[in-house]
Amino acid sequence: MKALSIRQPWAWCILHGKPVENRNWWTSYRGPLGIHAAKGMTRDEYEACRDFAASLGLALPPMADLPRGGIVGRAKLVDCVTSHPSKWFFGRFGLVLEEVEPLPFIPLKGALGLFDVPEGVLS
Repeated sequence: MKALSIRQPWAWCILHGKPVENRNWWTSYRGPLGIHAAKGMTRDEYEACRDFAASLGLALPPMADLPRGGIVGRAKLVDCVTSHPSKWFFGRFGLVLEEVEPLPFIPLKGALGLFDVPEGVLS
């Protein structure tokens, strides 16, 4: 299975209704996707996302409560688009996600781009 590392709190937002992940690169991959919460997150990043999410009616948990450095969920990557009706879309490309489900936290080192999850981690 592939996974995508996403900085918090954006990874949390995906698990709670954000249907598209913004990227500056395109992918032809379609299929199951682990949602990996990256280790890095600054206070400025958190506050910017918190304010944006609040404008859409979504309240984030406190910064300290967001798990980082592991798998937090899974989804199905169904498309890569250059436009999307969601207010969450504002990137060059959008990875459209469906069948999103949270998972218990699984510590795992992330990587850039789509990366392979070791066999048995998400079975």
